[in-house]
Amino acid sequence: MAVIPVALGGRSYEVRVESGLLADAATHCAPFLRKTRVPVITDENVAQHWREPVERSLAAAGHEARWHVLPAGERAKSWTELARTVDWLLSEEVERGDHILALGGGVVGDLTGFAAAILKRGCGFVQLPTTLLAQVDSSVGGKTAINTPAGKNLVGAFHQPSLVLADLDALGTLPQREMRAGFAEVIKYGILGDPEFFDWCERNGHAAISGDTDLLEQAVARSVAAKARIVAEDERETTGARALLNLGHTFGHALEAQTGFSDRLLHGEGVALGMVLAARYSARRGLIAPDDAARVATAIAAAGLQTEISTLGLTCTGTALADHMMHDKKMDAGTLPFILLRSIGAAFLDREVALIDVSAFLDEQLLAG
Repeated sequence: MAVIPVALGGRSYEVRVESGLLADAATHCAPFLRKTRVPVITDENVAQHWREPVERSLAAAGHEARWHVLPAGERAKSWTELARTVDWLLSEEVERGDHILALGGGVVGDLTGFAAAILKRGCGFVQLPTTLLAQVDSSVGGKTAINTPAGKNLVGAFHQPSLVLADLDALGTLPQREMRAGFAEVIKYGILGDPEFFDWCERNGHAAISGDTDLLEQAVARSVAAKARIVAEDERETTGARALLNLGHTFGHALEAQTGFSDRLLHGEGVALGMVLAARYSARRGLIAPDDAARVATAIAAAGLQTEISTLGLTCTGTALADHMMHDKKMDAGTLPFILLRSIGAAFLDREVALIDVSAFLDEQLLAG
């Protein structure tokens, strides 16, 4: 088992990475289960695969799982589902000292974490991420949120989990599209700060996505360790260090918004396209060599992900995409910082980017490919 500490003083916790963790969830979660009844939040898809093993584990330890099942997909990150979830938790008489189990991908983790943050001014929760993207990114670091018509993740809170159990067995139930989307976040850690890990992703990406357990454990553990270091340095994204984790997200979120936050473009797919765009825009501004930008695109394509926004069939302009960025939660004093590259493995926060220039660049990209 790989065990990665997230060092945050009194809010520190562990991320455990191994096969079989969900089948033994009660043992790992034992320090946080004070009552017989244990609230578990999941979604319709995850429940088909993992409700029974988790319920069996809890029952063997003398607990009764109480289930709240969300609709699958990004639509669950809404005011409506948040209200339903909080009302259900209150009906279950969840107290501040209790812990909620979040069993699912990033949507389940984000919604559950936000509900835990606001319920009675804060109760505990444990992340049981079942997608590659959630295991390497959204389950770690304490960002919780819902979407609104104005944009993605604009309403939320920082609320750290008490434990994260990344069960590699859960990845065996994922469609290849989900695995590819999750691997985009793995590649991200190499691009933003670890050129050796980027090399590793280039060599091993296809085999990891295809289900090689040893490679998946390395991918998850190394990604989590990278994120844990950054989160420990800048938990609430105030110094600029944590902002680097948003590489690809400003472009990606704009594409997600334009496609209606739907299955037309998964979050990881948006991030993958966003990283390609960030690399190309960095090259356009003379920050990195065109060959480095091409290498980023090649690595992402090798993982089975799209590298051209023209493949989305959008009918909008670059200005329309840039307009979505105006609602980005990273807006500060009327300017939007972008995560750009000085080289592969050297990302930085650029606060001098003009959106009119971004619009022109996106117009070029919409016509390319």
